[in-house]
Amino acid sequence: MNCPYRGGVIHRGKVTTVGHTFLMEAGRWTIEGSWLDRTGVPIAVKGKTLVAWGPENWFTMVTKLVFPSSSREEISFQYKGRLDGGERQYTFLLQHSLLGRVEGEGWVANETIVQRYWALDDRQRRTGFETLHQLDNNTYYLSSGIMAGHYLASTMEATLQRQR
Repeated sequence: MNCPYRGGVIHRGKVTTVGHTFLMEAGRWTIEGSWLDRTGVPIAVKGKTLVAWGPENWFTMVTKLVFPSSSREEISFQYKGRLDGGERQYTFLLQHSLLGRVEGEGWVANETIVQRYWALDDRQRRTGFETLHQLDNNTYYLSSGIMAGHYLASTMEATLQRQR
């Protein structure tokens, strides 16, 4: 089941349909890029994401990141959220292997999907953000970061490629 979202937007004076494929459509994606911790050098990161849609506009998204050239532990994300048809904002709950229980919100813009989230019951006051910029129907560029208080703790930049 695909998300019913197909909002119209005005771009260069014409009304067009938002054509996001990531998150808006069920599918499998691969991730490849680099991860940078505050105390280290960039390391290669690879991963996979699975997006599924259920009844009443609920989505689930599961992501697993691995670090093939490093001893760093893998990171997993399990999202559950809801996006009503025609809306541009959504909320989600996330179980994050580094941050624990997390809440967040997302916005669907013309060429990007932006998410921000915050760890619940976290003494370090960790938060995060993700910006997914659509390059074409099958490719997105991801830039993300995790903050501890006022400081960046880690960042990631990667390309997401839709699998057929």
